[in-house]
Amino acid sequence: MGVNDTGSPRAKSRGMPTALTIAGSDSGGGAGIQADLKTFAAHGVYGTSAITALTAQNTLGVEGVHVVPDDFVTRQIEAVVSDLGCDAVKTGMLANSTIVEAVAAAVESLELPNLVVDPVMVAKSGDHLLDEEAVHAVRWTLLRLARVVTPNIPEAEVLAKMSITSVADMKEAARRIAMLKPGAVVMKGGHLAGPEVIDILLEKGEFHEWVGPRIEGPNTHGTGCTFASAIAAHLAKGATLADAVPAAKAYVEGAIRNGIPLGRGHRPLHHFWRGIY
Repeated sequence: MGVNDTGSPRAKSRGMPTALTIAGSDSGGGAGIQADLKTFAAHGVYGTSAITALTAQNTLGVEGVHVVPDDFVTRQIEAVVSDLGCDAVKTGMLANSTIVEAVAAAVESLELPNLVVDPVMVAKSGDHLLDEEAVHAVRWTLLRLARVVTPNIPEAEVLAKMSITSVADMKEAARRIAMLKPGAVVMKGGHLAGPEVIDILLEKGEFHEWVGPRIEGPNTHGTGCTFASAIAAHLAKGATLADAVPAAKAYVEGAIRNGIPLGRGHRPLHHFWRGIY
């Protein structure tokens, strides 16, 4: 099975699909590894993790970052995959170029399926989480292995090297990102102004578009992580991207609407708003 393949034959033999998140730890529990594992659990998928960085953060911002050595990131990936299997992978904060390259090497050598790349570059608070060299590595090393990449507009502007102020710009940026050879591109339109949020999927040269209401409120911490993880969970269970994306969008909308009133900044989502799987 190649790295861009769909389907989860291994999940059927184990009885429960598994998904691996490779990302940073959020000490506040709202984003990163913590959000990913909650999302996997909410979808009936067994979650495993490889931590790339420890962050000291809360709803107000990031106060410190401690990066994990790249060889230890690789050891984490190999340990969980060799024993627990893997039906989908989601990457988040990868911190630096050596970690990006180590993750890409592991995905390729272990033939990990359904790689969902959330190109985390900037936190909600404005803190930068990915340096320039790492952005270059994501663009030219990791994306070619991805089943899908899920940038928001600021991230897409970096990857596509263009300004985005309209849906037409989103589609052009998706085309440019597609030239980097991911299996598909999901563009999140939440940063565009207006009463509605438009998300688009570009897969095999064809666009799909979903429109939803803009949900105002403080509970937005971890939305990108949660969206990408929900897509990965659906792919781990054998869904197509065309089905996984709107399902993930609906899940995130519900998690925002039912957000938990904790913290004084960007508050967390309610990942179990539909109950425990």
